[in-house]
Amino acid sequence: MNVIIDTNGLMIPVQFRVDIFSELKRLGYDELIVPQAVINEIGILIKRYRGENKTAAKVALSLADRCTIVDRTGSADDVILQLALDTGAAVLTNDVGLIGRLKEVDVTVVRLRQKNHLDIV
Repeated sequence: MNVIIDTNGLMIPVQFRVDIFSELKRLGYDELIVPQAVINEIGILIKRYRGENKTAAKVALSLADRCTIVDRTGSADDVILQLALDTGAAVLTNDVGLIGRLKEVDVTVVRLRQKNHLDIV
């Protein structure tokens, strides 16, 4: 199964010490997709953030290398939503606004639960 990973999904390993790759595998996801729009957003965060958030963004960028990068640019949330609709993929995100938009169109959402594991909602 396919899952699209949002910016904050890639930052979970540093922020919450959760291995998103083993968790996604446990949930049955074997194809991990990151749109170029997310890569671009992470680049902006690296320049903007300091301290642990900057570290999380840098790690997120390196973790994205373990995923399939899809060449779609624009607003990351818009790109993720459209890509999910086009491919039928689930989305890993903790962004409340994006989760609401995804739920409105029946896209499966994977999110962090109890700050220690991922779950399908």
